[in-house]
Amino acid sequence: MSAPEPRDVVILGSGPAGLTAAIYTARANLRPLVIEGEPSSTSDQPGGQLMLTTEVENYPGFVDGILGPELMGQFRAQAERFGAEFLASKAKRVELGRQPFAVWTDDTTDEPAVTARALIVATGARSLMLGVPGEDRLLGHGVSTCATCDGFFFREQSIGVVGGGDSAVEEALFLTRFATSVTLVHRRKELRASKIMQDRAFANPKIDFRWDSVVTELQGDQKLSGVVVSNVTTGASETLPLSGLFVAIGHKPSTDVFSGQLDMDEAGYIRTTAGTRTNLEGVFACGDAQDHVYRQAVTAAGSGCMAAIDVERWLEAQG
Repeated sequence: MSAPEPRDVVILGSGPAGLTAAIYTARANLRPLVIEGEPSSTSDQPGGQLMLTTEVENYPGFVDGILGPELMGQFRAQAERFGAEFLASKAKRVELGRQPFAVWTDDTTDEPAVTARALIVATGARSLMLGVPGEDRLLGHGVSTCATCDGFFFREQSIGVVGGGDSAVEEALFLTRFATSVTLVHRRKELRASKIMQDRAFANPKIDFRWDSVVTELQGDQKLSGVVVSNVTTGASETLPLSGLFVAIGHKPSTDVFSGQLDMDEAGYIRTTAGTRTNLEGVFACGDAQDHVYRQAVTAAGSGCMAAIDVERWLEAQG
C-alpha cells in the first residue's frame, strides 16, 4: 500500500481553533483535512470542550447566547461550506521529522492515514476532573470548569470552588461578583496560591474555606443541588447546599502524541513563536494546546485564524 498523496494542510482537532483554521484554509483553497477526534471519546470528541457546555453567552455575535454544541455545529458547517473535509478519528502517531509530515490514526496500521506539507495542531486541552459520583451527569448542569464562562449564571446563589492554586483562588474571587457566597474546598490545610492571591481571598468576606477536605459526591438529578465534602483528617462528611461547583484543579493539554518532536513547556503546552510557529518548520499550533492563560473560545478561534494565515504564507513561500 503506497502512502497517500500529500495534502496542503492537515488540521488536528475540531474545537474553535481547529474549525476556524479550517474555515480560513478552505477559503484559501488549501484543501484542509480536519482530523476531528472520536465521537465516542469524552476528552477528544469532535467540537472540543464546548460540546460539554450548555449556554454560551460570551461569544460575540450571539446576543441571546447559544448552546455550545450548536455553536460548534455552526463552525463545522461553515468550514464544510468552503470545502473542508473531516475524518472522524484521532491521531495516534505523527512523524514530523520528515516532509511531508505523516499522521496515523486509530484506523491505520502500517501506512499513515494522511500526509501533509503543513500541519496545524489544535488538539486542545482538557480540564482535570474530580472523578466522583454525579460529576459526569451534572457537568454543564451546575458543575463547570470555567468561572469566566459560567459565573454569570450563578447570580445570588451559593457556589463552591475546588482547588488551592492560583487558578482556583482567582476563580473564587471572580465568582464573588455574582454569588452570595463562595466555598473553597481544598484537600490541604493551606493554599498553594501565591501570597498576594491568598491575601485577597482571606480578605474577601464572601469566601469561606473547607480545609483538609475533598469532594466525594455530587447530588442532584437534572441540576446540582448538593456537594458532599469529606475531611481527610477526621473522616467527617457534610453536604453543602450549593447550586454551582467550579472544578479548578488544573488542565492537561492533549499533546502527548507530539512528545519528543515539538518543543513544549513543563506542563506539556506547545511553545510557539512569531505567531503560531512551533520549533519545526511547517508545523503550527493554536488554541488551548498552546494557550494556558486565556482558554476561551474566542481566543482559541482567533489563534486558529492566525495559524491558517501563517500556514498560507508559509506554503506560498515554499513555492
